[in-house]
Amino acid sequence: MKITRTNPMTGNTVSMDIDVTPAQIVSWEGGELAQNAFPNIDAGQREFIMTGMTPMGWKFLFGGIDDES
Repeated sequence: MKITRTNPMTGNTVSMDIDVTPAQIVSWEGGELAQNAFPNIDAGQREFIMTGMTPMGWKFLFGGIDDES
């Protein structure tokens, strides 16, 4: 499914093709935790659905997990 979100930090609108169903979106919008509503996708894709932050944007703004600085 094509998901389009606007990044709240940059204002950029981005679309990603993510393997989710309309029923999963409805479940999440109804209050289900993202990790339960979307068990088949990775954390970066869930973050994009929830906030509009892409994995690359998150890494650019906040650094990588392995960043020691």
